[in-house]
Amino acid sequence: MGKMLGGEEEKDPDAAKKEEERQEALRQQEEERKAKYAKMEAERENVRQGIRDKYGIKKKEEREAEAQAALEANAEGSLTRPKKAIPPGCGDEDEEEEESILDTVIKYLPGPLQDMFKK
Repeated sequence: MGKMLGGEEEKDPDAAKKEEERQEALRQQEEERKAKYAKMEAERENVRQGIRDKYGIKKKEEREAEAQAALEANAEGSLTRPKKAIPPGCGDEDEEEEESILDTVIKYLPGPLQDMFKK
């Protein structure tokens, strides 16, 4: 009340000590909270790992690391970017397959048309 009425502020002789104790208590509470949440997260990770092991699931980081390793293995010694894989059945086809398809179509044509294509 002293300062509000224009007087000097009353000083608590133990104010610095109390403030230091309060700061220490806050610091200790924060450390306990962090330890508690770290323990909870470790337990959650154990449960997650159990599920991954049970169902054969890999972590996202592991999948990305394996994919990156595969790309590096393919690109080893190469100066260009890795080639895209061509799906089977696309691109280079054997002429034998084309002939067999043509033969199949010719079988269903009438006689005179078959003679035209065979020549």
